[in-house]
Amino acid sequence: MVIRCWQPRSHRLWRTIPSVADLRTVNLETCAVGFDEGDPDGYHTAYARLGPMLRGALLGGSLYELPPGQSICPYHYEWGNEEWLLVVAGRVVVRHPDGENVLEPGELVCFPVGPEGAHKATNREETAARVLILSTKIDPAASVYPDSGKIGIWPAPGSEDAIIVRQSSKVDYWDGELGSAGAEPS
Repeated sequence: MVIRCWQPRSHRLWRTIPSVADLRTVNLETCAVGFDEGDPDGYHTAYARLGPMLRGALLGGSLYELPPGQSICPYHYEWGNEEWLLVVAGRVVVRHPDGENVLEPGELVCFPVGPEGAHKATNREETAARVLILSTKIDPAASVYPDSGKIGIWPAPGSEDAIIVRQSSKVDYWDGELGSAGAEPS
């Protein structure tokens, strides 16, 4: 399976058909993937970020290769971004709010924004599986992890304000503000 992305030479020419020289392709069956060293067992999954390869700007795409017994990431849902999952090879179990489904090669599923789009993809087979996850790229973004009671906020790529916290650490809106009860001036 090959994904193609055409990129016009300039924004003023957006209505013209770009030349073949501007065509970028990624083969989902043969694309090289790599591991992050710090991923714990259960989430040790190789991946490739396809957006930069295709010069994409509005959609993100990651190709994952899941070894047996591994998941892409913890059960979560997104605020601000929709995600789609396409099984490229092998079989994966997708956990969602209504249970689990086994997805076969060629099957595509959409995870909508909010709790109804909660999901986790796991390979329970004896051979590796490949999946493509596509996502809108709207900032700021937030992910909620119901099993562990965490929430992550990502204002923009590379922002120092990105944070993952326990939902139980909630504070009142006025907590720490000057003039509110219990707040100390700085």
